[in-house]
Amino acid sequence: MLGMSQEKLGENLGITFQQIQKYEKGTNRVGASRLQAIASILGVPVSFFFENAPGGNSGGFAEDDSAQFVVDFMNSSEGLQLNRSFVRISDPKVRRKIVDLVRALADDRETE
Repeated sequence: MLGMSQEKLGENLGITFQQIQKYEKGTNRVGASRLQAIASILGVPVSFFFENAPGGNSGGFAEDDSAQFVVDFMNSSEGLQLNRSFVRISDPKVRRKIVDLVRALADDRETE
């Protein structure tokens, strides 16, 4: 999503890209401190990795329609461009205003 390679992420963490691959595949577990470091490098809160995670009464590990929508959106050129640009905005207030703007535009389309 960010255009960052596994090798670059590994360099930033001081580990090899093979270790990153093991994390991604679930071969090795990611400790809390490592997860915090990854979140910091990627510029996201740790909670980002748990959004839409199964739990409670969710009924298992199957993806719901909203998860598939996100995957489809991120596979589109618009979704990828929007995400790459958005993550480069460092000011959280500006990010919030952009989210509010997009939400207002979507709400406006629904009333038409």
